[in-house]
Amino acid sequence: MNGADTAWIIVATALVLFMTLPGLALFYGGLVRSRNVLSVFMQCYAIACLMSVLWFVVGYSIAFGEGNAIWGGLDKAFLNGITADTLAGTLPEVLFFAFQMTFAIITPALIVGAYVERVGFGFVLLFSGLWMLLCYAPVVHWVWGGGMLADGGIFGETGVKDFAGGIVVHETAGLAALLIAFFLGPRKNHTTPPHNPGYVMIGAAMLWVGWFGFNGGSQLAADGGAAMALTVTHLSAAAASLTWALWERIKFGKSSMVGMVTGTIAGLASITPASGFVGPVQALIIGAVAGILCQEAVNLIRNKMKIDDTLDVFAVHGVGGIFGTIMIAVFGLGSWAAQLGSLAVVGVFTVVVTAVLIFVVKAITPLRVDDETEVNGLDITVHGERAYDHAS
Repeated sequence: MNGADTAWIIVATALVLFMTLPGLALFYGGLVRSRNVLSVFMQCYAIACLMSVLWFVVGYSIAFGEGNAIWGGLDKAFLNGITADTLAGTLPEVLFFAFQMTFAIITPALIVGAYVERVGFGFVLLFSGLWMLLCYAPVVHWVWGGGMLADGGIFGETGVKDFAGGIVVHETAGLAALLIAFFLGPRKNHTTPPHNPGYVMIGAAMLWVGWFGFNGGSQLAADGGAAMALTVTHLSAAAASLTWALWERIKFGKSSMVGMVTGTIAGLASITPASGFVGPVQALIIGAVAGILCQEAVNLIRNKMKIDDTLDVFAVHGVGGIFGTIMIAVFGLGSWAAQLGSLAVVGVFTVVVTAVLIFVVKAITPLRVDDETEVNGLDITVHGERAYDHAS
């Protein structure tokens, strides 16, 4: 065990949990109407709790068990055989479990942004739990657990390069979000502006800080590689924030605060897969392009495809993660076959599993709330609470 590595990953674990609670909750909560803000908080919080338990019970074993090229197996269910003295590299394995648990929390939580203001709470919990176990955990095994997309897998000696989750986190969550939004249909009133842009900015800032643990922690060591991952993450976020704001100014004559911080998230998502492989100049390029690319993706999904992916999960996270994964090959740091092939394999798998789960889960519990509940807001009708005296 290396004490410095262990200390850093303890901090990184806390930072990644901080991304979901409270970062993502505030970012998403500020973007909805005031009558639905508590429902967004509740969805993020409940997902964090449920994923933690499921990751302990069987998720970690599926992802990081010995198993085979496709499935990690159940040997490590309930952390069987893992004690405080068991090592994973230079870390206590129980710490590696906890660090990866925070990724298993935030990935289904990202999907929340696609269905806010109209989804059934029972559907959120049942779908998220099954999706994490049957979609996310197997993909983790394929990419990070020595499975079929890793080195020595189906793409030969050099497998896919995905440092912190461009494919594992952002592609899977983005595609699942797009699919749910399609089946769910649009909100009855999707022209209402965000009720609290201040929440959005605070949440985005928390995500930015937490992302240092997300990407820097993925080095799994306290060394120069972690420092570089942290640095390139910051530069990409800064560049994307600026280009998003500039592109808004060129198109609409004004740069919005909500737009600028959305650009931050686009830059962070895009650098995630590449953060362990690229340098500062390459990170600046990735971020600068991502700020414009993801903004145009928002326009495509909203206005051309007419899909109400409420908080632009696919356009920002999905497109950003896919773009960053491809840029690894563009810069000559990974195999084109492995990068594109893995995106295709995981993309098809995610769409199929997500579609099946949507139909199975909605046969058990309603996918969408009734019209009256949607009009009155989910806070008071579903949870019996209200954030404001006069919901807008």
